[in-house]
Amino acid sequence: MTEPSSKAEIPSDLSAWWMPFTANRQFKGAPRLLVSAKDMHYTSHDGRQILDGSAGLWCVNAGHCREPIVKAIQEQAATLDFGPAFQMGHPKAFEAASRIAALAPGDLDHVFFSNSGSEAVDTALKIAIAYHRARGDAGRTRLIGRERGYHGVGFGGISVGGLSNNRRSFGPLLPGVDHLPHTHDPKNAFSKGQPKHGEELADGLERIVATHDASTIAAVIVEPIAGSTGVLIPPVGYLQRLRSLCDKHGILLIFDEVITGFGRLGAPFAASYFGVQPDMITAAKGLTSGTVPMGATIVRKGVHDTFMQGPAAAIELFHGYTYSAHPLACAAALATLDVYRDEGLFENAKKLSPAWEEAVHGLRGAPNVVDLRNLGLVAGVELAPRDGAPGARGYEVFVRCYQEGLLVRVTGDIIALSPPLIVNQAQITEMFGILRRAIDSVS
Repeated sequence: MTEPSSKAEIPSDLSAWWMPFTANRQFKGAPRLLVSAKDMHYTSHDGRQILDGSAGLWCVNAGHCREPIVKAIQEQAATLDFGPAFQMGHPKAFEAASRIAALAPGDLDHVFFSNSGSEAVDTALKIAIAYHRARGDAGRTRLIGRERGYHGVGFGGISVGGLSNNRRSFGPLLPGVDHLPHTHDPKNAFSKGQPKHGEELADGLERIVATHDASTIAAVIVEPIAGSTGVLIPPVGYLQRLRSLCDKHGILLIFDEVITGFGRLGAPFAASYFGVQPDMITAAKGLTSGTVPMGATIVRKGVHDTFMQGPAAAIELFHGYTYSAHPLACAAALATLDVYRDEGLFENAKKLSPAWEEAVHGLRGAPNVVDLRNLGLVAGVELAPRDGAPGARGYEVFVRCYQEGLLVRVTGDIIALSPPLIVNQAQITEMFGILRRAIDSVS
């Protein structure tokens, strides 16, 4: 643990920043400010050490302010601060793409860079539609998401996403979108690892095909683990069955691995962990351990090669971002991948998974706990909502944890945990001790 720093003053004016996914008025009445971080801990504005139980926002997989990553960013900023990615390139972009492709399973060997998970998702959806058009099947434009899914905040991502709060304020969204049923089944409550019931929920795709016809459907996108909705673990056989149905109907399968990518389950990707080969993977967060914004859409060879036709001087895909493959992001990604490899962090996550599972399920019987879910180094602790005040109990537990020195994520009445992969057994014990006390103290 780092030594506490001196206290920092709260800015006198908090009004100008319109904070994302935050109750702004509530927060600004009692702000929680982080002023520094190192390894497994933040330092709060009042000088307290806060154990990071959520890897920042599911992203700081290598831990905070890691020297090799910081140094790589500093050196890159002093060498090449920016280089255009349209009709130009720089060496680290190609190196980073090669390193990512080498980690991805099967023939997922081409990488399109963006700046966030939201952009990676919109990129994948556009590639899916353009792919079918390029192969002469322009009628395949329909996109299929899943209830309770989260795929970022672009119009494509919220259209295929299934979180009502993210959708209701923004009109009809994209046309031609449908949704699979979610995988949350109450009879799987308190499952350890993958729940046994629910493989057949993948057959929801057959009902959608019967309604719209497969010839209209471009792609299905799902999170292998639905994270932002409260950690929904896929039932045994579900992802495999979904892959089989997509193959049957000529539909592309996209895994949104913005959360599960880069070691969260003890493997480079959830696709590797589950042994299921998607046609595309979207990634971000852990790619740079949260240090510099970066997203990536990883594409199978056959999908990529379909675009590589016509005159060699023709642009194959009219899509991209000013900051695609930004030099600082590429430097951060390469250094982060080195840390994962050199310190064996994916292996550490795999090794600690049984102890993590035991700690998670040690909360069974705690007041108001109605379900516990876990896989790898991720957990969801679901609390019973208060009558007439859904989300209030979860928020109070979140605040109490912060006051006691632990940062967790809260979504409604579900507490989510996903620590940096450098976590150790003692820190897991500390984490769940604080969480248990917070749950006990909130009625």
